Amino acid sequence: MTCQLTTLDNGFRIVSENMPGLKSASIGIWVMAGGRHERLEQNGIAHFLEHMAFKGTTTRSSLQIAEAIEDVGGYINAYTSREMTAYYVRVLGEDVGLGLDVISDILLNPTFDPEEIEIERGVILQEIGQALDTPDDVIFDWLQGASYPKQPIGRTILGPAERVQNFTRQDLAGFVHERYGPAQMILSAAGDVDHAALVEDATRLFGHLTNRVSEVEVPAEFIGGQKRVEKDLEQAHFALCFDGPGYRDDAIYTSQILASALGGGMSSRLFQEVREKRGLCYTIFAQAGAFSDGGTTTIYAGTAGNQLAALADITATEIRRAAEDMSDIEIDRARAQMKAGLLMGLESPSSRAERLARLVSIWGRVPDLAETVAKVDAVSRHDVTDMARQMSEEPRISLATYGPEAMSVSVDDIRERLVG
Repeated sequence: MTCQLTTLDNGFRIVSENMPGLKSASIGIWVMAGGRHERLEQNGIAHFLEHMAFKGTTTRSSLQIAEAIEDVGGYINAYTSREMTAYYVRVLGEDVGLGLDVISDILLNPTFDPEEIEIERGVILQEIGQALDTPDDVIFDWLQGASYPKQPIGRTILGPAERVQNFTRQDLAGFVHERYGPAQMILSAAGDVDHAALVEDATRLFGHLTNRVSEVEVPAEFIGGQKRVEKDLEQAHFALCFDGPGYRDDAIYTSQILASALGGGMSSRLFQEVREKRGLCYTIFAQAGAFSDGGTTTIYAGTAGNQLAALADITATEIRRAAEDMSDIEIDRARAQMKAGLLMGLESPSSRAERLARLVSIWGRVPDLAETVAKVDAVSRHDVTDMARQMSEEPRISLATYGPEAMSVSVDDIRERLVG
């Protein structure tokens, strides 16, 4: 498999990887315009804009957009994250040109019809309401806000309802003008694709765009804090977050291995101790997430309200223990899970296209897979235990709890238990 990267004169980048034997392809445009790129008064507009992408262009109605892709058996979708908004299709190799034409149309020629804006506003308000009614959804927004207070990266991607209710056509068009420049876009494709043809099509469709000056991105600064909300729910939801490394820091691999050993699978410490031995929860996991300039290690579980304090105590104890007696066997298992997950993901053209776009956005290139595997293999037991020690001895943490007895644990309680 060969990865190729081309940059047009205006900064627009095309990255692709042909996957021999596949008859399908995933192709999309990843725009470096996510939640963290919004000003306070814009919070939620990147997500609103994603919704409007499929509501009509100067050449296609919303139905015609869907029919163009589904008539050839394809699939079209989009998503918004804190650092990117993606618009992508999955089609047969012979229809890659069509897929790119549709995506370029929705990005370059949106009509932002006022009636459609009102319809989609209602859809998004329902989505916000649904998220607020889903405890294991909203708790992560609260955790993010507690970790990065008063910062763009700490705000919810959906935005608050009161802002969504007031966005106008001019607001949407203004965000596109500010953030959808050619240097902020990456065309990424994987599967049955031809790089030269993609470059030719991209030059025709996007080569005329001119760069625009965007506001400087506000750096992420982990502050820490807590949000606790008591409510009469069946379960108390518990989410604990530690400051961690970003994508550009090789310590991210240590963070990912530690998270996997703590709560990445059925053999992990937290799963075994909290669920298998004590039966305190049904779901518990740990994961390492990262941004371009920072990251977090997050532990989540749901339990009965009267067991929340016990859950917090066991979690702190297991993190302390990880600094003392994490074994080579556990680290090797976590390392194997990480590498297997990476390699299995590469078997999907959609996952591969997303990975290519993310790597280009971070590094300006696509590091060889062997380079990434070597960095995973280079993580030592000392690296892992040292990171666990920092988490327990110098804890920079955030906490979110939601449900019965949510106030029974606090950041100070957990910090005291971590330090011992």
